[in-house]
Amino acid sequence: MRTYDFSPLLRSTVGFDRIEHLFRGLERASAEGGFPPYNIVKKDADNYRITMAVAGFTEDQIEIVATRNSLKVSGKSAEQKDEVEYLHRGLAARSFVQNFELAETIKVLSANLENGLLHIDLVREIPEELKPRTIEIATGKEKLIENKAA
Repeated sequence: MRTYDFSPLLRSTVGFDRIEHLFRGLERASAEGGFPPYNIVKKDADNYRITMAVAGFTEDQIEIVATRNSLKVSGKSAEQKDEVEYLHRGLAARSFVQNFELAETIKVLSANLENGLLHIDLVREIPEELKPRTIEIATGKEKLIENKAA
């Protein structure tokens, strides 16, 4: 029997149930490019980190925009003024836009550029009304009357 690895299809979502967004991942898989390379790490149950390899970019060339359910990271490369003859050009110095779909409970905490790596820290914040709660089971008429009075 074959097993399929769907992780490449879901690589730009954070905080979702994987089954819930399988088809969205399938839809985006062909449209997304692979630049710049990035990792998404689940640090613990409620904390995530996106790390992007953005060597050659400075803080003022990178823009991070967080909206309700998405995170957009874009980089605008500086125009080269000197004409240089490259014998080999392996470093991509092109502009990029990378979009990440976030669950409603995921919030962006911070961003840090260090040694050519952009680290974006995220946290899951579940509102009280969405957290599970224990419901007391009523046993008899007395409990039922107490609940009606409350």
